[in-house]
Amino acid sequence: MQPVVHSFPPLTGNDVRVLVLGSMPGLKSLQAQQYYAHPQNRFWPFMGELVGADPALPYSERCNRLVGAGIALWDVLASCERPGSLDSAIRDDTALVNDFPRFLAAHPDIGTVLFNGAKAESTFVRRVLPHLAERSMRYLRLPSTSPANASQRHDDKLAAWHEGLHAGGIATRG
Repeated sequence: MQPVVHSFPPLTGNDVRVLVLGSMPGLKSLQAQQYYAHPQNRFWPFMGELVGADPALPYSERCNRLVGAGIALWDVLASCERPGSLDSAIRDDTALVNDFPRFLAAHPDIGTVLFNGAKAESTFVRRVLPHLAERSMRYLRLPSTSPANASQRHDDKLAAWHEGLHAGGIATRG
């Protein structure tokens, strides 16, 4: 039996318009109990450049700035068996998804979902989307900010994240 890992509660607020979804937090994030805690993950550096949630700030302040900019964070999966941190190691037959119908009902202003990588998108499309009530939303897959995704240049990934946030109506610095 592989280790069972559990995601975090959503990071959200009353006025969020964009939901960023990962698949499942990696081991560093789980140990720190913080979203995107691996020091080589590009998420917080990107959010620092785009909305002022700089990685040098304390975690709580980064979270406040993100939510203040209209961005919520969560993961598609509530739990799964996964050795290590790689999405490819997730045992799909053990994966349980988070309660998106209830979350989206509580956050009617969310109009855009940004997927942090292919696994988050494919799992959401296959396991969540068929069970959601009809709602006009935009879904965009962005390049994973994970250090395991080294196939794209930093500037190209940052530009994609800028465009994704802009598409969701989030004012960015860049």
